[in-house]
Amino acid sequence: MTATFGEYGGRYVPETLIPALDELTEAWDVAREDASFWDELDELGRTYAGRPTPLTRADRFAPATRLYLKREDLLHTGAHKLNNTLGQAVLAQRLGKRRIVAETGAGQHGVATASVCARFGLECVVYMGAEDMRRQQPNVERMGLLGAEVRAVEFGTRTLKEATSEAIRDWIENVETTHYLIGSCVGPAPYPELVRELQAVIGREAREQVLEAEGRLPDAVLACVGGGSNAIGMFAGFLDDVGVELFGVEAAGAASLSSGRAAVLHGARSSVLADEDGQVADAHSISAGLDYPGVGPEHAFLRDSGRVRYVTATDEEALAAFRRLAETEGIVPALEPAHALARVDDVQSELVVVCLSGRGDKDLAEALRALGS
Repeated sequence: MTATFGEYGGRYVPETLIPALDELTEAWDVAREDASFWDELDELGRTYAGRPTPLTRADRFAPATRLYLKREDLLHTGAHKLNNTLGQAVLAQRLGKRRIVAETGAGQHGVATASVCARFGLECVVYMGAEDMRRQQPNVERMGLLGAEVRAVEFGTRTLKEATSEAIRDWIENVETTHYLIGSCVGPAPYPELVRELQAVIGREAREQVLEAEGRLPDAVLACVGGGSNAIGMFAGFLDDVGVELFGVEAAGAASLSSGRAAVLHGARSSVLADEDGQVADAHSISAGLDYPGVGPEHAFLRDSGRVRYVTATDEEALAAFRRLAETEGIVPALEPAHALARVDDVQSELVVVCLSGRGDKDLAEALRALGS
């Protein structure tokens, strides 16, 4: 299959899924050129999701830098994931699919999916690793309240990788009635491009807001990277601005861009934590949303092109940034964007914008346990 982003992307899936992917591609090609599709999303964004999200100055967190936070944590459901789920739910209705299946790690995509399914009256099944269910229990409870069926995945590392595999298996078995609402810019084409375009609202808003606040573009933009949807959406607003440095921050124990190799995972070729035989290795992060051994193929392309620099942060560094933002700004971040916050001081730029992709309610028990130890 021809790659979508240089040597990365493409479709590496069973033949049974090709008709569904072709159908989705056709629907997406029509929708993206249809002003009514974007008008509907804009209306949903304003009246249901709470867009635009604000840009907040964070002086006390980084006194040597003019730091702004793009506040996706203030979006309805508590993270950027809703941008994508709203768009895909509208597409699913256009396709006549009334059953939605999804995977989730941190639970934020699961909550966002369950929310839009409740909003549109769609059946919702969410796969989640048992280990992630343990450390993200509040989100498991929210999904249930919203009417979703949460199915625990008990094999392997019992985290996002296995949850994704189970969601794909379900999709294969129920492809005629089911839309797979993938949560990040990963998977077979057209998902990486589709998710990027639905998340690009983050970067568009941030660019306009920083120009209004400062009269110029930032020196640097940072975002955390697991699968990579918040980062690809944030970067989309600045990719053509060559004077703006872009930094993606991975979890040190799940650094597929920093220490991975080209391989196929979950239907696409990208940079993956794998051995020489292509066997996928286990990832680790205290952040369930970054605990994934692969990444979106566009990120691998942007790494190879040199347009985006990808660095890492350890669990300990993320926890320190988590506590620091709470104590200095009165904002409790999710552990995912805490990784990006951990690298702000290293950038040494005058004007910096960080995508605060989610809030930390879901992480309090896990973070406080780790900080206490």
